[in-house]
Amino acid sequence: MELTVEGARVYTATGGRSFDPDLPAVVFLHGAGLDHTVWALPARYFAHHDASVLAVDLPGHGRSGGAALTSIEAIADWTVKLLDEAGLAKATLVGHSMGALAALDCAARHTGRVRAAALMGVAPKMPVHPDLLAAAETNDPVAFALMTSWGFGPSGHFGGARMPGAWMMGGGEQLLAQVPPGVLYRDLSACNAYQGAMAAAEKITCPLLVVMGDQDKMTPARAGAKLAAAIPGARQVTIPACGHMMLSEKPDESLDALRTIL
Repeated sequence: MELTVEGARVYTATGGRSFDPDLPAVVFLHGAGLDHTVWALPARYFAHHDASVLAVDLPGHGRSGGAALTSIEAIADWTVKLLDEAGLAKATLVGHSMGALAALDCAARHTGRVRAAALMGVAPKMPVHPDLLAAAETNDPVAFALMTSWGFGPSGHFGGARMPGAWMMGGGEQLLAQVPPGVLYRDLSACNAYQGAMAAAEKITCPLLVVMGDQDKMTPARAGAKLAAAIPGARQVTIPACGHMMLSEKPDESLDALRTIL
């Protein structure tokens, strides 16, 4: 499905079902340098269980046009414009990493538009290592290797793929390699610069879930738990033996966690 937001074409996957704005809607927001394909399992599941799904490619990513947005706040505001174009008064937001920060910020500043939110692989602050930022700025492929090495936990590093012969880290590198030049740097810079998570947490009024990997090196579980503790009534789920790329490493456990709120 394609929409037009701020004059640019936006691609959204709908989980294999026609989008129906009269059903409860779930909007999936991907992480830095990624696209809608990371949501294949949960998007399809919820689309076939009485929800309408929009798994978006953010501007400049995947099949979407436009320039990549340069701040978490901009992504949050863009998400509201996406809801407007889709004819949605409210939606549940599910975000991973950069997308989780955007979902948090959106839920805090646009309270009337967010029914509930699930934040996966998130922390109050998400600083990016200078070496990774430098590699991303020059479009050096080492940035993809660094992200996958730090991002994947034991399942990614030691043959945890459920399909024989599949290599999660290799697949992750190839997905990142498809992003246009400059986009990954903008994404990582937005995460690095965002300082509003704890202030946003205090303003949350909707049901909210924080999903953490217990071996996440990018957004450690203890940091996710600190953010969750600042959100009134927030639920917490920690996935064992899982790194930051939980949607690839532990797809079933990730889906089970989302089902607790969706």
